[in-house]
Amino acid sequence: MDNYDIVKYKHKIKVTEDYFLSRKDRYSFVKLASKFSIDETRDYIFANFVNGDVHWVGELVGAEGEDVYRKWLKTKQSLTYIFENDIIHLMDSVESPNELLIVPEGRFPVLLTETMGGRISLETLIILNSLLNFFPMWEDNIEDDIVWPRYSLKCKKYKPFLKFDAVKFKQILLKHVRI
Repeated sequence: MDNYDIVKYKHKIKVTEDYFLSRKDRYSFVKLASKFSIDETRDYIFANFVNGDVHWVGELVGAEGEDVYRKWLKTKQSLTYIFENDIIHLMDSVESPNELLIVPEGRFPVLLTETMGGRISLETLIILNSLLNFFPMWEDNIEDDIVWPRYSLKCKKYKPFLKFDAVKFKQILLKHVRI
């Protein structure tokens, strides 16, 4: 599904009812759909694919999937607070903001390692990239061809779902950046 653009196709996929009924995992979809509204079901599945370790829909049904969904909702509701705290943490960890983005000898930049290590939220990384557009530079300079391409794709697929006020978040960033 790397090539599928959910925004371009407006959340639609080509699946016949017969195909759906022939799937062994259809009960998992039915169970989710009976528990949530259409929008909540979409968000539930999305949250689990972005933040969980999900490989098929059967892994979504249960306490772990619900936990991931609740955490994602909490992050979504407190995005401004999380972003500001992440920026403060990042600024405290370097002497210059440029250190966060520099790709040292083809390895991962500080910002990426902080995000992948769970110390900075994925949402903060995506917002920063939306404001500063450093992914193209990273793609040119990061030499890893296993982890980074998948992580970059995950960020790009997540971006259309991450709603935020760019002006407000840019002000927060400027408030805490020390030059």
